[in-house]
Amino acid sequence: MLELVILIVLFGLIFDFTNGFHDTANVVSTVIATKALKPLVAISFAVALNTIGATQISRVAHTITSSIINPNITTERVILSALSGAIIWNVFTWYLALPCSSSYSLVGGLIGSGVVHGGLENIYIRSIIILILLPMVISPFVGAITSFSLLKLLQKSSIDAKKRPKLFRYLHIGSSSLLSLSHGFNDAQKSMGIITLGLYSLNFIPTTNIPLWVILSCAITMGIGTASGGMRVIKTVGYKLTKIAPEQGFISDFSASVVIISTSLLGMPISSTNMITGSITGTGLAKKHGVIQWNTWKKLSIAWALTIPGAAIFSIMIYFIFGLIPSSAS
Repeated sequence: MLELVILIVLFGLIFDFTNGFHDTANVVSTVIATKALKPLVAISFAVALNTIGATQISRVAHTITSSIINPNITTERVILSALSGAIIWNVFTWYLALPCSSSYSLVGGLIGSGVVHGGLENIYIRSIIILILLPMVISPFVGAITSFSLLKLLQKSSIDAKKRPKLFRYLHIGSSSLLSLSHGFNDAQKSMGIITLGLYSLNFIPTTNIPLWVILSCAITMGIGTASGGMRVIKTVGYKLTKIAPEQGFISDFSASVVIISTSLLGMPISSTNMITGSITGTGLAKKHGVIQWNTWKKLSIAWALTIPGAAIFSIMIYFIFGLIPSSAS
């Protein structure tokens, strides 16, 4: 059994690492695009704050362990297949420079392997709709509307337009830091949840409460993944959606952070990718001469729509490949 425990922890941390390097783009793209921080400094900030945020437990981990598939029918084969499908999807979309959602790739992986193992009756469809699918669709629009409204208010304020770039460059560093913190608060919880679910399925731990060593290892691994960069995706988010000024960057990151933290407290594993992209779009639409690259948006939308089914398909394939792995289920 120890070998299976090691495998589950290892695969969970690999997913956590890919989440870190893939989603670095979300938390540093705007602050790099506005030149408020140099790339190395921005990523260093993100590493530290992602790690701190990851140590703060939200209800997202509980959603992963208890609200997607029946934990009582979960086996190591289900967990390893789900993680493998999510990892493959993350790497595939990173290679294409598409900022997909690691959150939804993991959800897709769990659904795929869960269905083929225990049948549709062991998938918590209602919870998936309420906690995952509805927030997935609504959250980018909430971010866009929030950032659009805030930028419109700013445009009507009495702040001297000539002083804005310098002022908001400093404020942007603060909002980018908050986004990094919220990213760790939401995203690392998924890795903690899936590892804990795997350990529970092996009877290695008595409940689905997350052990401290899982929390710390996921926090550190996400920090390492964030430190590895992700410049391919940074270019897409920071430069190919719209031209970002300092005030846009501040408002985009602040809007995304507020929504991510709020939904994390509600146990909704939303996508930081969707959030920051929606928020950037909102500020682009609010600018008088703002231009949104809708072709880029189209590619991102297709990637988002395919993430859950794509990761599910990969996890199903891996499930059958892992057919020789002994199952703890009778």
